[in-house]
Amino acid sequence: MGKIKRLDVTANALELIQTLENRFGDLMFYLSGGCCEGTQPQCFEKGTLFTRSGDVCIGQINGFDFWVDKDLFEYWKHAHFTLDVMNGIGAGGFSLETPFNKTFILKYRIFNDDELNDLEPVRFSSYD
Repeated sequence: MGKIKRLDVTANALELIQTLENRFGDLMFYLSGGCCEGTQPQCFEKGTLFTRSGDVCIGQINGFDFWVDKDLFEYWKHAHFTLDVMNGIGAGGFSLETPFNKTFILKYRIFNDDELNDLEPVRFSSYD
């Protein structure tokens, strides 16, 4: 059996991601953990948001990186995330799905001990 993924996505979120990709091209996701929208996953055109050194890529959705703030990752490193979408505008409007009256959300669960010992590796951003 393969390594345990840290990230999954629902069919509804995948459908929206395909719409966004068709309109904007390559995408990226970021979870900053800051105030306002920081607690919601944000979707951007790839290259329009720069990660900080040490931020963590926990996986990919449809081939697009999903980054988590390095400090937030320390808090959530024991959790599995599932990206989903809901109707309505969340805490603001910086993310690409906002004009579609949609908001990406995360559902989570804590990994069990066996899963924690068999997780896929993460990737860290670096500016070396």
